[in-house]
Amino acid sequence: MPILSISLLLVCYRFIKGPHTFDRAVALELFISIGIAVIAVFCVLSDNSTFLDVAMILALIAFLGTVAYSYYIERRRRDD
Repeated sequence: MPILSISLLLVCYRFIKGPHTFDRAVALELFISIGIAVIAVFCVLSDNSTFLDVAMILALIAFLGTVAYSYYIERRRRDD
């Protein structure tokens, strides 16, 4: 958990300070991935697998969001 907390702080810094939109998109994806890891660690530590379904759904939504954002950026570039 301490390593996840430190990485979460570093990702928040990159999200706020990121010079490009791509940096912010990658930071947001990594932020969600760290959130999924925190949920998984919590499930292991508490010996309760209830929240693993939530982690899988969050991973699916994050993946679809990243694909949609990439499609939007590619389409915007093509129009320019």
